[in-house]
Amino acid sequence: MEIVIANSSHSKYAATICETIAESAKVRGTGIAKRSPEYVITKMEKGNAIIALDGDTFAGFCYIEAWNNGKSVANSGLIVHPNYRGKGLAKKIKQRVFEHSRAKFPNANVISITTGLAVMKLNSNLGYKPVPFSELTEDESFWNGCQTCKNYDILLRTQKKMCLCTGMRYDPDAEQDVENEIAKKSIFNKLKDFISKKEKK
Repeated sequence: MEIVIANSSHSKYAATICETIAESAKVRGTGIAKRSPEYVITKMEKGNAIIALDGDTFAGFCYIEAWNNGKSVANSGLIVHPNYRGKGLAKKIKQRVFEHSRAKFPNANVISITTGLAVMKLNSNLGYKPVPFSELTEDESFWNGCQTCKNYDILLRTQKKMCLCTGMRYDPDAEQDVENEIAKKSIFNKLKDFISKKEKK
């Protein structure tokens, strides 16, 4: 299995990707924003997508969308072909697209809205935290992407404050604060051990 950053050479898989996403939504009975092959191809051409291939056979996909001049990004359209489900491929694709997002947009919040428990677990493992919709983004183009979802009327009725999806966000600043705190504790513990050994002597 090969999981790579997609480019224009992978445009031949765009229609299959869109069909797989649509069929998955039907089976789950959940709302999902529709994607067109043309839209998917633009993501590939800009290097903002990850594709999984088994030889020449499509296995999985996910893409990056940016808002607020790159201050917020999302990993969207995560899909694994039915023939490759149950093998941990979604986790590998999610990890790869997350790493790619962090590399291209190191200072951006990585945001997600999903109804899928599996995606929520994947997000949690990557450091995402549940947040109110108001803390995701104020960029209208983000919410416009929900217009083709069957639950869009709920989003409108609540003034974009809630829907059936759960909002999640990875905050690089918060992650850095945690890392700094861990480093401080480590230094403090080493210093405490050093003083304790000195006193015993």
